[in-house]
Amino acid sequence: MPATITPFSRPLYLMAKPVGALCNLACKYCYYLEKSNLYQENPKHIMSDALLEKFIKEYIESQTMPQVLFTWHGGETLMRPLSFYQRVMELQRKYAHGRTIDNCIQTNGTLLTDDWCRFFHDNHWLVGISIDGPQEFHDEYRKNKQGKPSFVKVMQGINLLKKHRVEWNAMAVVNDFNADYPLDFYHFFKQLDCRYIQFTPIVERLHQHSDGRHLASVDERNSSEPLADFSVTPQQWGNFLCTIFDEWVRNDVGEFYIQLFDATLANWVGEQPGICTLAKTCGHAGVIEFNGDVYSCDHFVFPQYKLGNIYSNTLIEMMYSDRQLQFGQDKQDKLPRQCKECTYRFACNGECPKNRFCTTPDGEPGLNYLCQGYYQFFDHVAPYMDFMKREFLAQRPPANVMEAIRKGTI
Repeated sequence: MPATITPFSRPLYLMAKPVGALCNLACKYCYYLEKSNLYQENPKHIMSDALLEKFIKEYIESQTMPQVLFTWHGGETLMRPLSFYQRVMELQRKYAHGRTIDNCIQTNGTLLTDDWCRFFHDNHWLVGISIDGPQEFHDEYRKNKQGKPSFVKVMQGINLLKKHRVEWNAMAVVNDFNADYPLDFYHFFKQLDCRYIQFTPIVERLHQHSDGRHLASVDERNSSEPLADFSVTPQQWGNFLCTIFDEWVRNDVGEFYIQLFDATLANWVGEQPGICTLAKTCGHAGVIEFNGDVYSCDHFVFPQYKLGNIYSNTLIEMMYSDRQLQFGQDKQDKLPRQCKECTYRFACNGECPKNRFCTTPDGEPGLNYLCQGYYQFFDHVAPYMDFMKREFLAQRPPANVMEAIRKGTI
């Protein structure tokens, strides 16, 4: 391992799961609901008050920076009562010792009320809403346990956030269905005046485990593991990104922020991208379950990636262990030769390791399933990224790209 990687070289970051995999919805493509099978001996799946305090105290004390970010994730985070998060605030104030504390929370939005929104506004929480575009697209897979669609309730929640002036952004899953309608998808978010959008491609394979789980980890790799039918194809993903980018780069640069486009520009100019999937290495973002178990990553909550438990090991011991540092370094070290020799390696870095279950044409393992789509995207955006890079390095707004396109100079 490089000697420069120490507990002081990067912030310790954990995504907290106050209700584990519990959720009021039953989205068909959800990769987290089945994690409840890992904890069948503990049916409540909620974080105790004692664990909450221990986690907040240790998490703050583990930080080397004056700013501390807490991320609350699910399952469905709002299945804990408002009093739980009021207690979060009390404990953060108790242990802050001069540090600045920020909170963000991911929710499906269906349980939002005026009280929730007042709390988020008054305490400056950032709220991420899971929504998959217009009603037809969203309701295809995001249904409740009775099989009823959830779009109307999600929109009610978004309207409450707007009413109370809560800062929010959208996390949209791109699947086999909505990927074929990129402009309908993008226009929907623009009509909502949603300024920050995260697109997440859904890719899952099926593998039957003895405890009832049915999704495969990346190291379960053989020909008998078919793709789940909701998975986006590489061709769909590439077309989706290119189509939206063409509208964004002509009209919306600096007005609407699409996480993947921003991260691509960051890599183009040599800055650290805002998402781990496009970074050279990963492993800095773990997850702590409702019972204190810590895993390498939210997408690697499998027994073989469990780092320990907060009652047995400190967060620093787990997140800066040789095992976790190796997990993060493997993202770079285990790239197949095809990736290492690729023109766009600097922009892609092999994307997320969870999707590297394919083999290259010469039989080398570790190729990302979405490689073709990403290559199409990077190749398509290269002239525009080159222009925005020049503007950025000259300390001019990258948004100048829009005028250059209108003038026909790109």
